[in-house]
Amino acid sequence: MAYDVPPDLAALSLAEITDLVAARKLPPVDQWNPQATSDSRMRIAEGGTWYHDGSPITRAGMVRAFASLLRRDADGSHWLVTPHYRQSIAVEDAAFMAVDMKAEGGALTFRLNTDDLVVAGPDHPLRAAGDADAPAIYLAVRHGTEARLDRSTWLQLVDHALAGGGDGSPDTLRVESQGATFVLVPA
Repeated sequence: MAYDVPPDLAALSLAEITDLVAARKLPPVDQWNPQATSDSRMRIAEGGTWYHDGSPITRAGMVRAFASLLRRDADGSHWLVTPHYRQSIAVEDAAFMAVDMKAEGGALTFRLNTDDLVVAGPDHPLRAAGDADAPAIYLAVRHGTEARLDRSTWLQLVDHALAGGGDGSPDTLRVESQGATFVLVPA
């Protein structure tokens, strides 16, 4: 099956984004608990590049397929899960990278390096980590996994926060999406 890259995020309305998110059918990896396990010999590098046996996986469709099978356990372990098997996968920072952002209609939408679209909100919160001098912002994606905002997306988010009246201080650098408020400075 051919993969159609979605249109540019800036060209989509919030309603179109919502329709695209709802139309994406993902495997129910949260319902699968196979006992058979092994090492996938795969890793996701800090910048979001996927590797198998030390070589980058260059086919975007393969990465997207593998990403649909990802789950992170409460202990931070990442797994590729099927109904009958699960394989560990090393993740250096976050399983995904958020590479673009759009603010519209009281919602913040992020495009991931896998072309997934995620709307931040109560079900997909943003969290600030690191320290005030070098913050890292993460977005909850699905099944315990997260996306780290790349530098340009982080700057888009900060510009949006500043446009909303924040002055960059820890008390005011915050954003809202779908009724939830997120502080952008680590505690």
